[in-house]
Amino acid sequence: MPKTILQGRFRHKARSLANLTLACADVLARRAVGRPLVPEWSIPFEVANLFWRAQFNHAFALADIAEARAYFDSLVSVVDGAPAVDVRPSLPGEPRGDWFIPHVRKGAATVLYFHGGGYTFYAAVTRHFIAMLADTLGLPVFAVDYRLTPEHPHPAQIEDALAAYRFLLARGVDPAQLVVCGDSAGGHLMLMTVAALRGAGLPQPAIGIGISPWTDIGRRGAGQFGNDRYDLVQGYMTLQFAAWLKGAGGFGDAELSPIAQDFRDAPPLYLQAGGKEILVDMIRDFARVAQAQGAQVRLDVWEHMTHEFHAHGQTLPDSREALERIGAAIRWATEGAGAFPAIRQTEVDSLGGQGGSGALSGNCSRESVIS
Repeated sequence: MPKTILQGRFRHKARSLANLTLACADVLARRAVGRPLVPEWSIPFEVANLFWRAQFNHAFALADIAEARAYFDSLVSVVDGAPAVDVRPSLPGEPRGDWFIPHVRKGAATVLYFHGGGYTFYAAVTRHFIAMLADTLGLPVFAVDYRLTPEHPHPAQIEDALAAYRFLLARGVDPAQLVVCGDSAGGHLMLMTVAALRGAGLPQPAIGIGISPWTDIGRRGAGQFGNDRYDLVQGYMTLQFAAWLKGAGGFGDAELSPIAQDFRDAPPLYLQAGGKEILVDMIRDFARVAQAQGAQVRLDVWEHMTHEFHAHGQTLPDSREALERIGAAIRWATEGAGAFPAIRQTEVDSLGGQGGSGALSGNCSRESVIS
């Protein structure tokens, strides 16, 4: 059952409650006169987008990054109060992170997970999402608690990611049963990790999965700022996250952007996005570029959804469908579990015949990738 958790400093909790109240009032007032922001959105979904946008904006306005993180965690709204998982921190000497172990296991695969948050936040609500994902998939998830920016710019994150990858291999995880997944900046890290494996002399996983992945740390696509009115994250935030990631290392956008990497030897890639999120154009561009390199890529875009709509879990039809398709992609890649057919949300599809013994059906033509 959905619930709201308040924690931390009083002034943070008070500000967060005020933002939630204002978001509710705004949505209800506009709906009373027949002016929803997006007609296809439910009231809870619209409220959530406005609330989290306000939370992000206030966190960015705070001068101290530690306070910004504490503020962001002061109100946690979760759609499922008790995912059926055990959370176990890694042991001393192991890569820093947590195991999310489902009470009911549904397959042999293991998931290596990179969290979102612009490389700067590892929010409590994100940890809850990972628990929900482990429960939904029925698979153990190792979520890496990688070093954060701005304190630790690149290459800290890719170093931590590769260390975690090696750790799972050393534990005996078969690469053919290893899934690398991430959301937002974690999707960026998933793609950068996959691209780095060949140079590191490491085997590829069964599949890479990106949930609203950040694919270009520069400016790309009209949606990056044009979808600000819909999305919970805003275009200006991507540029600040990028500056923090680059730090003082003298790195250019291309060096740290998945869209500029080589994916010719990549595992199958399954990407999901919302049609009204700020990253959707760059995700589409990445899928097209990787496909042109010869990578096996599928991209599904839910037309009316925003960034990381998956966090709504089973309470939202689009989220429920997206999570089900992540599970289907994993089964296809690790078990050869029959076809993984294209659906109406599929915009890019070149996965056919790869990642398992099951053939794909319903492939879209390359001409239909992007309008």
